[in-house]
Amino acid sequence: MGRAAGLAAPLLVAALLCALLAQPADAMRRETLTLVTKGGPVVIDIEATETLDEMQRGLMFRTHLAEKAGMLFTYDRPREVGMWMENTHIPLDMVFIRADGVVHRIEAWTEPFSRKTISSRGDVLACLELAGGAAERLGLKPGDRIEHPAFKPGKK
Repeated sequence: MGRAAGLAAPLLVAALLCALLAQPADAMRRETLTLVTKGGPVVIDIEATETLDEMQRGLMFRTHLAEKAGMLFTYDRPREVGMWMENTHIPLDMVFIRADGVVHRIEAWTEPFSRKTISSRGDVLACLELAGGAAERLGLKPGDRIEHPAFKPGKK
């Protein structure tokens, strides 16, 4: 019985760690936003980061992201943004968005686990992370617009 109890303790610790790692993503605010593309509007489900902890964790440790789902990182003001893929298991498309909701740039198929900085290459208010290749499949291109309360048309 002592050996069984000795094996159960590490399993319990591992289960608790897994639950803690999953908790921040589950607690994030869930919303929708609209990609306004030449092919028409596309509504996607998003998780919206609100705290520094949520922004730092992002999509780390996830093994799947649905085609019409993503995570939106918004900042307090437009700025040059740098992202990376450390501890991110799946390739992502990073959509950098200006304050007016216009797509500034898309970095497609980012490399999982990479520590290479992916830059917005200009001032943006937000970054939308989608599953790798989703931006192209959904018809999203630089110059298209994102509709969401975070963006104010006409404001750059």
